[in-house]
Amino acid sequence: MRAPLEERGELRDADAVRVLARALRYLGPFRARFAWKLVFLVLSLLPLLILPWPVKIIVDHVIGGMPLDRPTTPYPSLLVPVVALLEGRSAEQILCAMLGLQLLLVLLLGAVGSGGSERDQADSYLSSGHDQATRTENEANLGFSMTSGLLGLLDFRFTIRLTQDLNHAVRCRLFERIQALPFTVFDDERIGDAVYRVMYDTASITNGVYRILLTPVGAFVLAAVTIGVLQAVFGAHPTIVACAAGLLAVALVVTFPFAAALRRRNRRSRQAGAGTTSTLEEGLTHILAVQSQGGEARERHRFDRDSWGSFSRYRDQMALGMVAALAALLPGFAIAGWAFYYVAGLVIDGRISLGDFSLLFTYFLLLSWACVELGALWLRLQDAAAGLDRVFFLMDYPGEVDLPGARPLPPLRESVRLEGVGYRYPDGTEALVDASLELRVGRVVALVGPAGAGKTTLASCVPRYLTPTAGRVLFDGVDAASATLASVRAEVGFVFQETVLFDGTVADNLRLGRPDASDAELRRAAETAGADEFVRRLPQGYATRLGRSGGKLSVGQKQRLAIARALLRPSRVLLLDEPTSALDPETEQRLVAALREASRDHAVLVVAHRLSTIRAADEILFLEGGRIVERGSHVELVARPGGAYRRFALLQTPDAA
Repeated sequence: MRAPLEERGELRDADAVRVLARALRYLGPFRARFAWKLVFLVLSLLPLLILPWPVKIIVDHVIGGMPLDRPTTPYPSLLVPVVALLEGRSAEQILCAMLGLQLLLVLLLGAVGSGGSERDQADSYLSSGHDQATRTENEANLGFSMTSGLLGLLDFRFTIRLTQDLNHAVRCRLFERIQALPFTVFDDERIGDAVYRVMYDTASITNGVYRILLTPVGAFVLAAVTIGVLQAVFGAHPTIVACAAGLLAVALVVTFPFAAALRRRNRRSRQAGAGTTSTLEEGLTHILAVQSQGGEARERHRFDRDSWGSFSRYRDQMALGMVAALAALLPGFAIAGWAFYYVAGLVIDGRISLGDFSLLFTYFLLLSWACVELGALWLRLQDAAAGLDRVFFLMDYPGEVDLPGARPLPPLRESVRLEGVGYRYPDGTEALVDASLELRVGRVVALVGPAGAGKTTLASCVPRYLTPTAGRVLFDGVDAASATLASVRAEVGFVFQETVLFDGTVADNLRLGRPDASDAELRRAAETAGADEFVRRLPQGYATRLGRSGGKLSVGQKQRLAIARALLRPSRVLLLDEPTSALDPETEQRLVAALREASRDHAVLVVAHRLSTIRAADEILFLEGGRIVERGSHVELVARPGGAYRRFALLQTPDAA
């Protein structure tokens, strides 16, 4: 028996690595654009190394009055020409020059000064509540840059488009995969879970791939260049580099044990969010039933419970993240305090200037940031791993596939035969046993029997909506199991018991299976199904929008449109499951006559309970307990004393015999 969609074994560290590695495969079409994003990242980080120097010049040479030609530390080669131009200038001129340089940095990078609080960056976030679903809307529309200014604006616009294109590609791939699943997959699952995976879990790819690709590169480049500058300028003081490396070790050692627990909580948070989406979907879909039964209070309570549970689960996840951060911050503050003490001691001893202090401590902060980003990377990836695991589980779910060597069916000429067909559900329930029948072009066959007898199951085996667990389905002698699924279903037009219409025009709904049908063909099918008359009375006729699930139509009108849609499809087999259950007697008579007309070039199978629909069939099969217990015409079957069909007929029409 298959596992529920929302359940899978616990995601271990090795599993998380495989999930994240698989996510990188989706970057194939975006390789060049991600390369440009890496370029933007490096360009935004390298100017950070220049930002502290104007502050040093102001502190040492404007405030402190130290001569420019005798610096306490050598200037980088990029600043040597600038310093040469300033030599011999007054303190006011040097100050104005440095302010002008800072304004230029603000224009280009949105950055000024030497501290992190003085460095701007571009990003965008939507207003959102604190649960998994609302937060992931940001991940699906994420735009960010490590700088602001002109470079940040360019980087931001580039990134938000890349984010949306990547999420769009993954969403569409998952939606396509869902459509390829057997229609029984969601029998035991709420559709809201699949909606949540498509809309919210797919956004995890943004968090995952950006961190996997950008964090190691950006942090490594920043750390390497910063260490190089420190070595060149403050080579006699390696303690500062050792302190920053200590922060990397702390982040790795302290946060790693929290990864598995954070992954579990994130998964529970997503499941709670999926439950809320499912409750909302069910409540809106069945709002008429809720209102008619006075169940509004119950539904409000159910949604309140699930919605609050979703927020609570997310708070649990955030609480654990805060504990992990606190565990790393305490030793981190100790290391940072020692670094501050060490650098302050150098100033007191006169070994470096106050400007050098600002410069050195800023570089320590940059190096610390890079080390913390690397150290916390694995912990931060757990959110993405949990979401992507839910996405890939649905993508990997066994779908409908053609057997090796499957070939398209040729157009049906004579008949479809079911030989000894049996079907057993995954839970062991036997729905069909040794059912045999023949659907010939030019004939109408009816399936009759009590509810749960297996009528719809038997009909569903013809187009391979269900694959028989025993027996064969033959199209002109060709086993349907050896043919391509698309070609089998192209031969069958199916009108389901529950009518499905989309929020489009009447014409769009009718052309679902045949987009190239002409207006004349469309009207002819509608006339045959008894739908043309009421469609013409609609405000825009065939161009009238029907609303969600055809909400503007009556049940009978929906059913007639569904029949017209099946008749319009270029198929030789027509299956109708309770086609007249919602029709008035006059429309039913017209439909029965239309089915007889359609049977001239179709093999027609009707599943029905109403005697008025089936009595004109060429052959009637009576099912009971998954077995065909009687077969024959209406006249033959009602003539059998004590027969099952005779009892069925007499219940509806006492004088049927």
